[in-house]
Amino acid sequence: MTRPSRRLIPVCAASLVLLAGTACGPFGGDSDEASGDPTFTVAAAGDILIHPQLTEQARKDAKRTGKGEHGLDFGPMMAGIKPVISKADLGICHLEPVLGTPQGPFQGFPDFVVPPQITTTIKDIGYDQCSTASNHTLDHGVEGVNRTLDRLDRTGLEHTGSYRSAADSKKPLITNVKGVKVAQLSYALNWNGHEVPKGKPWIANLTDFDAIAAAEKQARAAGAEVVILSIHWGKEYQPNAGAPQVELARRIAKETGINLVIGHHAHVVQPMEKIGDTWIAYGLGNQIARHERPSGLTEEGVIGWFEFTKRDGGWDVDAKYVPTFVEIPPDPDEAGKVPKGAVQDYRLLDVAATLRDGKDVGGERRSRYKVAFERTEGTLLNRGAGQDGLAPLQKLPD
Repeated sequence: MTRPSRRLIPVCAASLVLLAGTACGPFGGDSDEASGDPTFTVAAAGDILIHPQLTEQARKDAKRTGKGEHGLDFGPMMAGIKPVISKADLGICHLEPVLGTPQGPFQGFPDFVVPPQITTTIKDIGYDQCSTASNHTLDHGVEGVNRTLDRLDRTGLEHTGSYRSAADSKKPLITNVKGVKVAQLSYALNWNGHEVPKGKPWIANLTDFDAIAAAEKQARAAGAEVVILSIHWGKEYQPNAGAPQVELARRIAKETGINLVIGHHAHVVQPMEKIGDTWIAYGLGNQIARHERPSGLTEEGVIGWFEFTKRDGGWDVDAKYVPTFVEIPPDPDEAGKVPKGAVQDYRLLDVAATLRDGKDVGGERRSRYKVAFERTEGTLLNRGAGQDGLAPLQKLPD
């Protein structure tokens, strides 16, 4: 796939929040392109996990918009991050659950079946491809894997991590991004106790260092110039990277040529760290989810923004981050109504943009958003990534 460039026209507006060292606005300038050095940007975010409450929100929004498919419209819920994702040259999502049929039935934890309509929104907000290896990949066996991949194909989203055939599992996902061949690999730590279907060991990628290293070599042999690893790992709800994650990250950085590691599964933000020349995002939290018991941390997530520039035969990666937040309405009363003045709808927000541009954001909500931004920032930086240049794509407004 050859993508048209989605970089901004290099004209700076006074209203943009500028970063130190950034030539022109939060999405960068044209200095590298002007010098002739190949450059492209990647946006990646955390788990997309559609719990039943989010499906009901999509039903509610479809009645308002008159859009969607079979009475579900996920667009309004996720529109808040489109200005970021749509500006990247390559957008990578992590689709954790199994997709169902458009009219259902749907179900949540422990064995997810979610509306396939979510893929239309994933594509619309700017994602190009999804990793599909997660602990929920085999929730509904071969049928669930095939149905999920079929829908992604129909929506125009490339994918890797689970497969319909042994032949497919051997074909690296390589995308032409502004003339650069970029590969994505996808692996997961386990299948939640579900057995791999007999005779189909290739149906999904189980995390193993030797397998990951071999897959990178295979992608390189197929022409990949950059290799990105999406990995479902770590311990749920723990904001610190666990020892097994750190150990595996070090092996990947030191013993392979993988350029970037994007982590998922914890459902909370975990740190980022640069090991040698390789950026490790241990956990990007939730992109969008609604857990049975929201903890505060599970509503907070982050979009990783990575600018690749080829210099002296290798790739320099400049890492930035965009804190996000999922607004969760309180439970309705006995009459089925949410208290007046409370948040009424599930909405995924770009925290900095909401604080800067939100016209109806009251003091209490502004305080909550600032906490989300600052806590995300503190977590991301607590392994020293700030010394290697990790910074917000847009700063927290005063």
